[in-house]
Amino acid sequence: MIATLIKCVAEKTSAHRKAVYSVAFSPDGTKIVSGSWDKTIKVWDSDKLELLSEKTNAHSRVIMSVAFSPDGTKIVSGSADGTIKVWDSDDLELLSLKTSAHSREITSVAFSPDGTKIVSGSYDKTIKVWDS
Repeated sequence: MIATLIKCVAEKTSAHRKAVYSVAFSPDGTKIVSGSWDKTIKVWDSDKLELLSEKTNAHSRVIMSVAFSPDGTKIVSGSADGTIKVWDSDDLELLSLKTSAHSREITSVAFSPDGTKIVSGSYDKTIKVWDS
């Protein structure tokens, strides 16, 4: 098997002020969410990479992971501050907060296929499942 070169079809320079740690497509492919060292979550139009919404200081520390819910209406974020937050994907209004979710930095978050659960992983060597 010969690998083929993947072509870059869009690029957004200076998408964040600091390193981007996590990106994810919405289920319908029309949006992209990004989470950054700058503590900001941004939602982008996936074709034009135009900014649709932004939440500054979404967490008190770096945002390590972001993901869309299966229906695309919510975004979950996990942070080095040990919290998990769920946001409305249109306006980034905070819908729920799980404080002290882990004793160390949260490195990964994801929704279950039916959207009723959230799984998180952490530097504390644990994975946890939460009601969304």
